[in-house]
Amino acid sequence: MKTVIFDLDGTLADTSADLIASANWCFERMGLAERLDPVTDAATAFRGARAMLTLGMQRAGAFDAERVEEWYPRLLTAYGDAICEETALYPGAVEAIEALRGQGIRVGICTNKPEGLAEELLRRLGVRDMFAALVGADTLPVRKPDARPYVETVARVGGALRQSLLVGDTDTDRKTAAAAGVPCILVTFGPTGEAVRALAPEGLIGHFDGLGPEVARLLG
Repeated sequence: MKTVIFDLDGTLADTSADLIASANWCFERMGLAERLDPVTDAATAFRGARAMLTLGMQRAGAFDAERVEEWYPRLLTAYGDAICEETALYPGAVEAIEALRGQGIRVGICTNKPEGLAEELLRRLGVRDMFAALVGADTLPVRKPDARPYVETVARVGGALRQSLLVGDTDTDRKTAAAAGVPCILVTFGPTGEAVRALAPEGLIGHFDGLGPEVARLLG
């Protein structure tokens, strides 16, 4: 069974504004003047809560690894309270995924967002039922770029690893696909844009209109 597994943040949905807002909420309560920008710091937002906390603290000259861990759950709580204020699916995502499903291709999500938050976000966006499985950062003891979350997602949707590929937006997704021995399609509409070409993925798309042809080329 052909299978396409998607990353979530920066691939299916632009979540940067809501993620950045949760980090800035933390910095305000820490008493730091530093604030992250939802546009210029979007790439960091897509790397997760710890990355945002680290960047803000470093810029403020107040980085402390223990403090990052202390504020990590607080950031997640703040984010969960306002998870879908500005977040939106990228143009053409729903149509592209529905087209894959119409061809009998299995689809799932493998994300480094905590599973509960990913479930809630997809529900709020109205697309949870489109995906046969979701594996998050805390579903297994390991997360991407370890191959195991990806392999587990393929298994949960009932697919075959050798007939699967990963759609993502960062080097983490590229490394995950390489570790699993499967092709990777990276999107160029994320914050790093065309720079993802340097990661030498097997496929690239600048809009979800191009997903179907790339999947057909790579999976036959």
